[in-house]
Amino acid sequence: MNAIFLIIVLAAFLTAAWRQFRHEPVEGEPTPMEALSSGMIESAGGAVELAIGLVGVMALFLGLMKVAEAGGLLTILAKLIRPLMVRLFPSVPGDHPAMGAMILNFSANALGLGNAATPFGIRAMQELDKLNPHKGTATNAMALFLAINTSSITLLPTGVIALRAAAGSVAPAAILPTTLFATLCATAAAITAAYTYQRFFPVSPMAPVYSAADATPEAGDSQAAPEQAEDDELPKESGQAYPLWVSLLALTAVVGLIPLTIFYGTAIAPWIIPGLMVGFLLFGVARRVRIYEQFVEGAKDGFQVALRIIPYLVAILVAVGMLRSSGALEAMVGWLGQFTMQLGMPAEALPMALLRPLSGSGAYGVMASIINDPAVGPDSYTGLLVSTLQGSTETTFYVLAVYFGAIQVRRVRHTLLAALTADLVGIAAAVFICVRLFGTG
Repeated sequence: MNAIFLIIVLAAFLTAAWRQFRHEPVEGEPTPMEALSSGMIESAGGAVELAIGLVGVMALFLGLMKVAEAGGLLTILAKLIRPLMVRLFPSVPGDHPAMGAMILNFSANALGLGNAATPFGIRAMQELDKLNPHKGTATNAMALFLAINTSSITLLPTGVIALRAAAGSVAPAAILPTTLFATLCATAAAITAAYTYQRFFPVSPMAPVYSAADATPEAGDSQAAPEQAEDDELPKESGQAYPLWVSLLALTAVVGLIPLTIFYGTAIAPWIIPGLMVGFLLFGVARRVRIYEQFVEGAKDGFQVALRIIPYLVAILVAVGMLRSSGALEAMVGWLGQFTMQLGMPAEALPMALLRPLSGSGAYGVMASIINDPAVGPDSYTGLLVSTLQGSTETTFYVLAVYFGAIQVRRVRHTLLAALTADLVGIAAAVFICVRLFGTG
């Protein structure tokens, strides 16, 4: 992150400086350096506003998470898909709270609930850090989790569907199959990349042995085989997985949701967040949890975490703001657009693809302006493509800054490279499926 941060800032500064020397003053218009300065200040303020805005959402969902944890939901979920998760994350014990938190994060992302997924993801990182023998350095499990997180399979991109409907789309849910295809490809690429790149980013082989309250060796650090990790003795009450047929039945039910989201996505979307709250609280009641006290306890953690990530957000969002204000991003789009047009990526959609890994709000603004443009519209090829990109890719730098910032990890190892690989595959898959289904005309 140190090198990426410096490169972005230097590129923005040098571009603004070059434009400043060639600039001819126009009354009432800021000079390039003035625009760069204003962009920096606005981005810093926006970062703090964003973090403050996250406080309520974090408190809400971490409160619900605490209720679920107290009722044993995380253990149930972890046992349900343990056969898959222990193979993906061999260094994380099947009964560890990190498993349940990762599952909830993936589930929230699948339903397009980005705000709900963030607290679950931060909780997962905090639990994974308890298994980390090298504090301040990302483990293989963290890198894989974040790579999957930034490319997570999406069944229902609720926010994008709502925006398309508001823009007057006659088929706001038309992006469901394209989003699902793109995220499936991106997730497969994320897993492959994380496992491939970890060989080139080793850490010290020292690792402690796991106990019920301590840590396990990291997969790449201890060289333990997945089969060995799966057979390690775990606490009797929660370490064993459900029978395979139960897991397969649950997986079939999830797959069955795909056509449901395609045909009834817009009708389901408004029910998701209220349904999560009611469902979690009723689950807690059924498990005899003191839901109010547990909710408040979890909400306290959400407040503290949201404030802790402010410095990390300021750093990355100021860098991105400089890139936009300096004109460097615009110049890059102008140069690349002539090539990407031949591959099915119109020049109008290119800023969206470039901004999405850097700035969620910037990409959202680009998408909104495109689909609300009468000359383009939400149901044109370009409108459908940018909608798919918004629903199937993630703000990678934001995610890494927030999640690693929450646990004070500075050495991210191969995490960024794996996540960007998934982003690139996701963009390519989105272009491919949109061309196949909608054409470029």
